[in-house]
Amino acid sequence: MKIIEGFESAKSVLSRQAPKEMFSGDEREQAVRQIVNDVRDRGDVALFDYTEKFDAVRLAALEVDKEQIKGACLKVDSELLSALKLAAERISSFHRAQKDNVWGGAKPGSGQLLRPLERVGVYVPGGRASYPSTVLMTAIPAKVAGVKEVILTTPPGKDGAVPPLTLAAAALARVDRVFSVGGAQAVAALAFGTESVPRVDKICGPGNIFVALAKKLVYGIVGIDGIQGPSEVLIIADETADPEYCAADLLAQAEHDPLASAILLTTSPNLADRVNQEVKEQVKSLKRQAIVAESLENGGLIGVVNSIDEAIELANLYAPEHLCLMVDKAASYLDRISNAGCIVLGEKATVVLGDYMVGPSHVLPTAGTARFSSPLNVSDFIKLTSVVDVDKGSLQKLGRAAQTLATAEGLEAHARAIEKRLEN
Repeated sequence: MKIIEGFESAKSVLSRQAPKEMFSGDEREQAVRQIVNDVRDRGDVALFDYTEKFDAVRLAALEVDKEQIKGACLKVDSELLSALKLAAERISSFHRAQKDNVWGGAKPGSGQLLRPLERVGVYVPGGRASYPSTVLMTAIPAKVAGVKEVILTTPPGKDGAVPPLTLAAAALARVDRVFSVGGAQAVAALAFGTESVPRVDKICGPGNIFVALAKKLVYGIVGIDGIQGPSEVLIIADETADPEYCAADLLAQAEHDPLASAILLTTSPNLADRVNQEVKEQVKSLKRQAIVAESLENGGLIGVVNSIDEAIELANLYAPEHLCLMVDKAASYLDRISNAGCIVLGEKATVVLGDYMVGPSHVLPTAGTARFSSPLNVSDFIKLTSVVDVDKGSLQKLGRAAQTLATAEGLEAHARAIEKRLEN
């Protein structure tokens, strides 16, 4: 991994700059736009065509049979199924507690109504692998929030089927319907609806660049949870940190994707060298060596700074998806962290536990969006409606001021609507 020294050098690397491509035509975005428009116009026919073109599968049907979903748990290894059930229980428990907190602020008479969304679409990556954890981490918060219908889309495997592991997770998460459609075409189907796929109110879940671009294009027609990019981890470590743990967590992030970012900031030059050596040793036994190597080449970095204060300033600037504090008295620094999707405290904890078991959703803000956005949670699946209920006393108290403001803005009919009520 590349090692750099000094606050300013690290700052120049970690200061996110908007890519120039954002402000010019992107070939991938043009391709996605064509797919989205085609699905809107041709519906199911386009979905069958794109599935054959991109996934090399000619489907007989888009929707997975409900009995197949129900029976999927019987096809999964018992230990694996137990792990899924434990994860589902913990995710449900966490989000039920959050729901109680959120709902408590919307009591009768508070001036707002709180309602769950009617129908939500969940996108789960697939094709070459299955990601049951993403099913649980997206569908369960929606169900806990009270969403009536959760629709899941995921690419089919080379055999044309959705893996039993994905379907088992869908059954545990109480997903209502599953469609074996992936990519930008799945996002378009959820946004516009087709003969088979129902139109949803909001689309959630991570995906590749084409899924992300499709979500960006359909935003406004439907809601989206965000535009998740490649995964990120930033570790702040002092001389007390274990170099094996640091290296293991960096590699765990790097194996996601060639574009993933794995960053270590430390006050110890000795630790920096030891972690670098550990990374070289541990990577030798990984099956995804090529992906890890490319990831570390593209987004791997070890920065040596003078103090934890400098490291925290850099972390808040970078606003990482995952921030690990492998420092003495890690919890004492929590109040100083303002920008992070998920904070992992101490050496016993690891991002991987958060990915699967702890409870909060692992769908997190990336690419610096932790500056203004949050992890996926029950509030993503509810909406608030303001309630205006005015009695005679309130009308007398507020009416003249409202009339004055309306007149100042040149809205005569507005002012008159108040005046007529005051006259009566």
